[in-house]
Amino acid sequence: MTLNATIARVTDRIRARSEGLRGDYLTRIRAAGQAGPARGHLACGNQAHAYAAMGQDKGALVDARLPNIGIITAYNDMLSAHQPYEDYPKLIRAAARAAGATAQVAGGVPAMCDGVTQGQPGMELSLFSRDVIALATGVSMSHNTFDAALYLGVCDKIVPGLIIGAAAFGHVPSVFVPAGPMTSGIPNDEKAKVRQQFATGEVGRDRLMQAEMASYHGPGTCTFYGTANTNQMLMEFMGLHLPGASFVNPNTPLRDALTQAAVARAAAITQLGNDYRPVGEILDERAFVNGLVGLMATGGSTNLVLHLPAMARAAGVLLDLEDFSDISDVVPLMAKVYPNGLADVNHFHAAGGLGYMIGELLDAGLLHPDAKTVAGDGLSLYRQEPKLIDGRLEWQPGSGETLNDRILRPAGDAFAPTGGLKQLSGNLGRGVIKVSAVAPERHIIEAPARIFHDQPSVKEAFKRGEFTSDVVVVVRFQGPRANGMPELHSLTPTLAVLQERGLRVALVTDGRMSGASGKVPAAIHVAPEAAMGGPLARLRDGDLVRLDAVAGTLEVLADDFANREAVTADLTANGFGTGRELFETFRRNVGNATEGASSLF
Repeated sequence: MTLNATIARVTDRIRARSEGLRGDYLTRIRAAGQAGPARGHLACGNQAHAYAAMGQDKGALVDARLPNIGIITAYNDMLSAHQPYEDYPKLIRAAARAAGATAQVAGGVPAMCDGVTQGQPGMELSLFSRDVIALATGVSMSHNTFDAALYLGVCDKIVPGLIIGAAAFGHVPSVFVPAGPMTSGIPNDEKAKVRQQFATGEVGRDRLMQAEMASYHGPGTCTFYGTANTNQMLMEFMGLHLPGASFVNPNTPLRDALTQAAVARAAAITQLGNDYRPVGEILDERAFVNGLVGLMATGGSTNLVLHLPAMARAAGVLLDLEDFSDISDVVPLMAKVYPNGLADVNHFHAAGGLGYMIGELLDAGLLHPDAKTVAGDGLSLYRQEPKLIDGRLEWQPGSGETLNDRILRPAGDAFAPTGGLKQLSGNLGRGVIKVSAVAPERHIIEAPARIFHDQPSVKEAFKRGEFTSDVVVVVRFQGPRANGMPELHSLTPTLAVLQERGLRVALVTDGRMSGASGKVPAAIHVAPEAAMGGPLARLRDGDLVRLDAVAGTLEVLADDFANREAVTADLTANGFGTGRELFETFRRNVGNATEGASSLF
C-alpha cells in the first residue's frame, strides 16, 4: 500500500525541520556506540564496585563477553499499574541467565499517581515529575556498565520521562516492558454518573467511595483509555514493546512469558551480537509519526500533545502542533473506549486490539511500514498476537477482523473520518481540543466568559448557583510557569452537570485536562500562558469568547482586546508545601506547552 500523501508530507516536513538537531544527535550516539560495550573500558576498581553484590553472576560480568542488561524500574505500590513490577527484577535476572546474559537493577525512578493527586496541591508536581524521571534515568544509566536496558514503566509521566532518559543513552538498545491493565471493574459510565451525582449532592461520600473502589480494584493500569493506556499504545506503535504486549493482564502466565521474551530480545540486540538496535536509531521521525497516527486512531489522551514533542526533541526530532492536527485530519477514529465509549481497554484488546488496528492502518497506507522496531525490521510484525501454546510463547497472525464493531472498527468504516484532535489558534493564543468524545453540536461554542484563577473557585461558584446561562469557563494561571500545569480533571463532573442541564458550556485554560476527560469541549494548553503575559491574562468577565473546533479557532470578540493591560496573579502560594518549593527552578525555566513544557530543553 502506498503511503498516504499527508502522512508522507508531514513526515518530510518533520525530517526537514529536524535535520540539524537530528544529525547532531545521531553523530553523538553513533560515536558512543563505536566505543564498544562500555563496561570493558572501566577500571578494575570501577567494575568491582558494580559487581560486588551480584553473587552467581560475578564471573559472567567480569568476563564481559555476555551482555549485561540494565533495569530501570518505576516500581512502587502506590500506583496499581506499577505494583506488579515488584517481582520483575527476580524474573528478569533468571530470564537473562537463560538467555546467556546478566541483568542488574540500574536504578529506580519516581512514579506519582495523578489519580491520588487529582485536585490536590501535589498535582502541581505532576508534569515536572516527567523531567525528574528523565534525570533519574540518566543517573541510573551513568554507571556505563550496560549493553542493553529494560524500562519498566506505564503511567502518565513515567513513560515519557523514561523515553527522554533512554534517548540520552541512544546508543544503548532498549526494550520497554509493560505490566498490563487491571481486570474490568464497574462500568466507567456508572462511575462517572456517581461522580456527577456527588457533585450535585444527590449521593453522599459513602456512595462515591463505593463506586471508586469498585472501579479501581486491583493491580494493573486503570482500565479507561487515559494517559497510561495511551502510553502503552504508543510504545507498541513506535516499536518499543514486543508485539501484542501492551494490554495483557498482570500476574498471568502470558504476562510473565512476555516479560521473559523482552529480556531475551534485549540480550539479542546488543552490540555484542549481530542485530544491534540502538534505541536512538528507532526513535526517528517515522516512529513519532506512527505514534501520532496511533494517538488519533485510538482517540488517545491529550496529555501526549505535551509529552510527544518533549520525547521527540530528546531524540533530535522536532514536532509541532500542526503535525498533530494535519495527521488527525486524515486518520480515522477506529476505537470507542471510555471516555469516548462505554468499553474499557480489556474489551478493546479482546475485540482485536492494537494488532488488528496496526494491520488496518498499514493496509490503509497510514503508517510507515519500514520503521525500525525492537522486534525486527518493519511494523508488520505488530499485526501478530502472542499466545502460549503448550507453555511456549509464540506469535501468530491476528484474526484480521474486529470481533466487536461497537468497540473497534475497520479503517474504512470507522466511527469518525478524523482522529478528533484539533489545533486551535487565534487572538487568545494556540492550544488544542479533543473532540472525539464531544457531540458534534458542541464543536462550536460562543458564550460570555467567566474568569477564574483556580479550580476551587469554579466549584464554589457552581455551589452558589452562579452558572445559569451559557458560559465559557476560563481557568487561567494554570500553565507550567504558573504552577506546574496541573490537570483540571476535577472540574469535569461540575462542567458535565451544567452541560446536562442544557447549557452550552466550554472550558478554556492554559492548564491541561486528564486523558479521561472528554464530553465537555475544552480548549487546553493555551500558550503563551497567562503567567507569561499571554492573551488569557487580558480577558475579562463577560467577554464574548468563540471556540470553534471546526475552523480551528479560539478568539475573543472584543474590539479593545489587543490594547488591554494583562492582569497578574499572586502566585506565591504555588511555591510552597507538598514539595513545591523544590521545583522553583523547573517553574522558572520551563518552556511553552506547545513545545512540550519541558525544563530540560
